[in-house]
Amino acid sequence: MNTSTDTLHVLSDWAAGLRYDTLPADLRSHIGWVLADTVAAIVAGSVEPELRQWAARQTASGGATLVGLGRCTQPAMAALINGTAGTFLEMDEGNRFSRGHPAVHVLPALLALADTQRLERSDFLAALVVGYEVGSRIGAASQLRSAMHPHGTWGTIGAAAACARAHGHTPALMKEAINVSASMTIATSKKTMLEGGLVRNVYAGLSNHNGMLAAQLAACGFTGERDGVASLFGQIVSERYDSAELLRELGSDWHVSHNYFKRHSCCRYNHGTLDALDLLDQRDGLPAAEQVARVEVRTYSLAAELSDPAPRNTLAAKFSVPFAVATRLIHGSSGMASFTWDAVRDERVLALAQRVSVQEDPAMTARLPQERPALVRITTTDGRVLQAEVGVNRGDDASPYTAQELGAKFMELCTRVWPEAHAERVLHGTLALTRGQGGLGDWLQLLRRVPLR
Repeated sequence: MNTSTDTLHVLSDWAAGLRYDTLPADLRSHIGWVLADTVAAIVAGSVEPELRQWAARQTASGGATLVGLGRCTQPAMAALINGTAGTFLEMDEGNRFSRGHPAVHVLPALLALADTQRLERSDFLAALVVGYEVGSRIGAASQLRSAMHPHGTWGTIGAAAACARAHGHTPALMKEAINVSASMTIATSKKTMLEGGLVRNVYAGLSNHNGMLAAQLAACGFTGERDGVASLFGQIVSERYDSAELLRELGSDWHVSHNYFKRHSCCRYNHGTLDALDLLDQRDGLPAAEQVARVEVRTYSLAAELSDPAPRNTLAAKFSVPFAVATRLIHGSSGMASFTWDAVRDERVLALAQRVSVQEDPAMTARLPQERPALVRITTTDGRVLQAEVGVNRGDDASPYTAQELGAKFMELCTRVWPEAHAERVLHGTLALTRGQGGLGDWLQLLRRVPLR
């Protein structure tokens, strides 16, 4: 591809013209798991009390489903609330190259459109791929300022591109939607995740809301800058922007195929450490908490920032390496139950977290983004030393989970809300949809199921 050509023109032309049925069969199969995983994250997140209180304040008319809640509201609010729900548990898929979570920034907006407008299945799925690729590629082509959180930034542009493709916008309107959306991103603070500011969960919701609005505005004649992407990421919020990287192998090397899925219910930056603990457990067995004198973690820079041993709430706990280590050792798991309020208030976990230290290893930082490494060294009270090191995290395309593992995750998340039989129907229906089977309307109807409680 000739990167001397106007970057935004090339990107918009590609995005407006993508056809889902021309994608390779193995890619379409993988997209099925991305779609299923993101739906499951939204469903499970809908249980959280703050989310339910917020949803209860919304008008019950408008036709757009609040997934997992069994009720409807206005499309823009549905996109906002579903996007927020999808990030609450830190279980949504992500992409190590864009250093964020593309799918949850796109799917809720598309669900709101599909619920309220007559979309064809192929257009809905093409829009999902377009939104993922546009958002993730902008993330990979830029390096946000270190104080920023990636949610709510390039994801807004991905959502706008997805909605523009779902509407069947021309390349010119696609370009305008992207330009308008670049001015509708938000200023995000990384401290919200480190300090447990629950407003952080709203960032992805705002991407969906603002991206959907940007596509509408473009269709109504609103305009943005000539190249809003280069302006925003080249001069304002980013330390670096590489337009050639944005277009590299566009349409042949798919970012969505290099994504990761999560089984540990916490920030991805914890996962190398938790994978190392799992390796130790499988190889030697882990000591009881009272036998642990100290735990030393060496890891890359982004993970080393997650050093708070006393998180104030469940969100902060998901962004704490000391807490993640302690709750894994105490509870024998890194699943959802290990990051609840009960776990955060568990004096045994908090006491053990104080004995966990985290330090950056510059050599490990240099291995990003291909690897997210960690070395864990446990010293016991009787002087034994247990140590394990990992490079590639489980769930990456280089070390993928099996379909059985992903299916088990889906069921674990969705049965927080739905009966097991219905959750199975949704899983099978989602995977079938991306294989070209079943109608979009029938699948959307499955998502309207009322919760068990």
